[in-house]
Amino acid sequence: MNVTAPLAGRVIPLSEVPDQVFADQLVGSGVAVDPDRTRGPLTVTAPISGKLLKLHPHAFVVFGGGVGVLVHLGIDTVKLKGEGFTLHATEGETVETGTPIVTFDPTEIAATGYPIICPIVVMDSPKNSINPDTIDTVVEPGAPLFDTP
Repeated sequence: MNVTAPLAGRVIPLSEVPDQVFADQLVGSGVAVDPDRTRGPLTVTAPISGKLLKLHPHAFVVFGGGVGVLVHLGIDTVKLKGEGFTLHATEGETVETGTPIVTFDPTEIAATGYPIICPIVVMDSPKNSINPDTIDTVVEPGAPLFDTP
């Protein structure tokens, strides 16, 4: 299954995420996106079609095709308690690839002192099971990011 970019930015390996849980792939394999800070607020979209299994202002999981894909907006941003994030969807809702889920301004979040790197991970996938050809490229929302294992 193809996972698409949920937001615009530069694709980086999980090993560069400043959080050991993601960097060591304890949640699963994937990539991260360093969001484009030049555009102001970014709308983050569903990377796959499926059910919006979990929805928090700073993170969401879409389950479809037998896999769950986690999109985490920034690191430790749970501590912001939703401040700076606007939800456009509802937990439990069925979404299509590209459906708007949340909007945030990476520059505003970065100003809080939290890293704005956004991991995109296939939940519970084996370490290094994603072969991302997109590392060090700049992606737009909806662009192919990687295929699930």
